[in-house]
Amino acid sequence: MPLESLDAALKKVSFEKGQNNQKEVRIIVKKGEYYLNKPIIISDKILNEEYQLIIEGEKETMPVFKGSIPLGKFEKVTDILWKMDISDIVKNNKLDAQQVFINGKRAIRARTPNQGDFYRTFRVQQVPMKGSNNLATQKIFLTNDQINALNGISSEDLKNVVISFNLKWDRLRGHLANISRKEKNITLITHPLPKAINLESAPSLFYFENSIEFLDQAGEWYLDEKGILYYIPRKGENIETTFAEIPILDELLKIEGEPENKVKNMVFKNLSFQYTKHIMPKEGEMPQQAAANTKAAVTVNFAQNITFENCEIGNTSNNAIWLKNGCINNKIVHCHFHDLGIGGIKIGDPSIPTNPFFMTENNIIENNIVHSGGYEIPTGVGIILFHSGNNTISHNDIADFRYSGISVGWVWGYKPSLAKNNKIIYNHIHHLGWGELSDMGGIYTLGPSEGTEVSHNVIHDIYSYDYGGWGLYTDEGSTGIILENNLVYNCKSSGFHQHYGKENIVRNNIFANNIKAQLEATRKENHLSFTFTNNIVFFNRGVLIGKPGWDVIRIDANKNLYWDTRTTDIRFLNYSFEEWKQKTGKDKNSIIADPMFVDPEHNDFRFKNKRNINKIRFKPFDYTHAGVYGDDDWVKKAELDSAIIHAYNATIAKKIMQDGNK
Repeated sequence: MPLESLDAALKKVSFEKGQNNQKEVRIIVKKGEYYLNKPIIISDKILNEEYQLIIEGEKETMPVFKGSIPLGKFEKVTDILWKMDISDIVKNNKLDAQQVFINGKRAIRARTPNQGDFYRTFRVQQVPMKGSNNLATQKIFLTNDQINALNGISSEDLKNVVISFNLKWDRLRGHLANISRKEKNITLITHPLPKAINLESAPSLFYFENSIEFLDQAGEWYLDEKGILYYIPRKGENIETTFAEIPILDELLKIEGEPENKVKNMVFKNLSFQYTKHIMPKEGEMPQQAAANTKAAVTVNFAQNITFENCEIGNTSNNAIWLKNGCINNKIVHCHFHDLGIGGIKIGDPSIPTNPFFMTENNIIENNIVHSGGYEIPTGVGIILFHSGNNTISHNDIADFRYSGISVGWVWGYKPSLAKNNKIIYNHIHHLGWGELSDMGGIYTLGPSEGTEVSHNVIHDIYSYDYGGWGLYTDEGSTGIILENNLVYNCKSSGFHQHYGKENIVRNNIFANNIKAQLEATRKENHLSFTFTNNIVFFNRGVLIGKPGWDVIRIDANKNLYWDTRTTDIRFLNYSFEEWKQKTGKDKNSIIADPMFVDPEHNDFRFKNKRNINKIRFKPFDYTHAGVYGDDDWVKKAELDSAIIHAYNATIAKKIMQDGNK
């Protein structure tokens, strides 16, 4: 029986559930676009274990659920500027429009410098507020170019200008509190005092946005206080056919069971969820690692045996999907996540659960494409696991984020952690960082993670702003992790870095042609930090070991192969190979030898001859199995757009030149 909406179909299912001894109920969603004025909510009152509910789109086309409002037609102001009066839409919907999408593509709120470029702080003062023990403002002194960017903006309009700072691995954003043109400085919003948001500690990247004075590049928009939307069209856009929309919802689908009565046995198939908002509050946004508490277009709580298959989530202003509390034995497979305002897939909760019914575990995230995020908050992660164990993250293609690709664990140091026995396997992780944030990695781990396996991943093209563009990064307290059979190349800082941790195993990996160094470790501790054996370390640039630490940290390093194409006199920090072995006791049975790759200059790391790798008992692995699998169209879709790769390579080439001139 045809029904007018998914909500109506769900009500019918709820009313009829358990009748006729049905084992399976199927809701077919017809092709088309379905505009939502509130999220779709599925609760335990609709579903339980009596039957399986399948909600699927028609096979021929993928129906789209949208959290946006369609706008009208633009009118021409000049050949390069259009406008539209949306004052009634803004008023009637009480909109604070901070995102606009044009022809299905994210438009850029007017900013300076333009997207991809940044200003850089050179002098900052943190000023504690009088009469307060925990509040401060930041006084940022500007160059002539930076202060001139604010010329022409009235005092009234300046209050709407937003400034965004990248702080190492974090982001701080807010309105200007004051501007002194005479002293060439601005004062940022008042905020709490911790070091994490102290701009004095290191130079930071920043930009201004939300003024008509910044409207100067194709694809940019500005909405004035009268409700007039201005837009500079992109090449090829036609004013008669251009279609604009503004997101009004921050969540599109919510599955909400109860701790002791989960939503069970559902399949979502061949459905698209698009357009969500993310609104910066008037007081601004404080730093938050990995944007941990930000919302997602699809949120799941207290659910079991839920599957998302061949679904799409795109054009979001927040994250794609969050399996949050009490999510057990769920699957996300063969889904496409793209154009994401923050991050992709989130698993578990940042707060450690004390109630066993709140545990999230045993979920499978497999064969998904997770591309292009961090447009609203750059600290979003492709896939992040908080307090959650026994999950499998496999065969995903993760690319084009500003921060880490996969993050596992959510405690700092050796405190109790639930992120154990996770499998991070056969993922392709690449083109991350864009030189915008620091302290990041292709795969990033935190805290005790005994039983966790990181294997058969291919990681490449990771580039940070300052320090910390690593391939494999075991950060604070990482413990009991096996990292093996991974291929890591073309990362800025090094292929592997351990900040500090305990008894990790790094074996049978290929680290090749990383930019500044190949290997790094930071903190000396009394226990065994990690074992480093049977690895191939091959390089044609940079140094072998990036900073002091590898020599004094307790590392069991042995049976590795090292090869520098430029010299056979490889330096282990300041030691020759023989001095290294004698003075540190490391690498007693390691060798200096050519691994005989087929074509390492073009990233072909197969072997022409195994004679030398056999000497260290290296076991070849087929790294081509990393990434998505399936039919040709799906594999082709996972190839990152050539225009993005070109832009990434150009950006990184420029930053390498700048870094070299520091």
